[in-house]
Amino acid sequence: MAKFRVGRFLGVLAGTVAILAVGVYAPATLLGPLPAASATTVSELPGQTDAAAPVLAADGASAVILAGDTTPFAQGGSTEALPLASIAKLVTALVVLDAKPLAAGESGEAHTIGTPDYQDYIDYSGGGARTVVVFPKEQWTQREMLQALILGSSNNHADTLARWAYGSVDDYLTAASAWLGAQGLDGITVADATGLSPDSRGTAADVTRLAALVQAEPAIAEILANPPSALVNNRGVSNTTAYLAEEGITGISRSYTDEAGVCLLFTASVPAPEPDGEPLAFSAVFLGSPDYDTLESDVRALMESAVAGAGTVPLIAQGERYGEFTAPWGATASAVAITAQSRRAWAAQDASLLVELDELSTAQLGRIVGSVSVSTPGGEHRSRLELDRAITDPGPAWRLLNPVPMITALLASVQGS
Repeated sequence: MAKFRVGRFLGVLAGTVAILAVGVYAPATLLGPLPAASATTVSELPGQTDAAAPVLAADGASAVILAGDTTPFAQGGSTEALPLASIAKLVTALVVLDAKPLAAGESGEAHTIGTPDYQDYIDYSGGGARTVVVFPKEQWTQREMLQALILGSSNNHADTLARWAYGSVDDYLTAASAWLGAQGLDGITVADATGLSPDSRGTAADVTRLAALVQAEPAIAEILANPPSALVNNRGVSNTTAYLAEEGITGISRSYTDEAGVCLLFTASVPAPEPDGEPLAFSAVFLGSPDYDTLESDVRALMESAVAGAGTVPLIAQGERYGEFTAPWGATASAVAITAQSRRAWAAQDASLLVELDELSTAQLGRIVGSVSVSTPGGEHRSRLELDRAITDPGPAWRLLNPVPMITALLASVQGS
């Protein structure tokens, strides 16, 4: 009788366990979360360009920035701040215009040449520095002073403008330091209004960014685009910025000092190889070139490389697969780019790829499942990724017949909550 009772108890216990198992396991598997699909990503750019990189000088420092960008994509030579020579005068022009704005086509206020202005002319002339002639009591408009400064690289007009706008050169220097900081040009320091001081220095990277600020200032852009043949009292002024126009170059500043060597800041445009393509527009700077022959050789080499890199190459192709999802029950789907991104071949060097995918178990066609980004020295290019087909529920049979992945997924969801 005792054996019968024990056997009956064990039978009831086994039945109870079976009923509980069915009562718990079935709902847990049929209604519980599914295991996540495994995800793989591409590790290399599908169509990376092998176009030639910009050719930059080994001497001094140089950098190139594409029009519209905020960061140079290529640099050559030193990354340290070097003497700026007359490029410092562009800072003077911009900081003066910050205090006394001047619209395109306007002449601005008139300034009467005083004793300090004339003395500057005498002193700089006597020292062999560039000047534009002034005489006491002459009337110079703001535009004429800027023309003498930018086109004639007039050192006396640099100091005159600084005093006129800020009261003294020292007060101008205080304002210039604040202005450079506000523009994020921490690599540029000015110790004078002229650039004759070797302590007026800048990195090639920040000086190329300065070019965009110059071009965005209507008064300066107009002066560079339409240089006058004469200033006050028909006084001639030579355009010191002009340089290799036949190469598509527009000079912004070209100068020399013993400490700085030859310095050139310019913008340029190269036709696109495609019939309907946009020209390749960029700014470049060369600091510390040893002589004008070397500078010309270096600039021509850069322009030749620009011609080779003027085409456009895709960085991210619309519909391109950048990831793959595989569910444990065999369903697969790809993560494809929504938005195409392209880049000038010249500026697509050293591009790196990053693909980020979300975790998912099931998902509908077109769901956003991550992103792809391609970083180049000039910036990041990004697209969202969407699913090219649905990953659907495998159904009750698979759920019931695969206890390990189902229970693992259930435990993971409980722990996650």
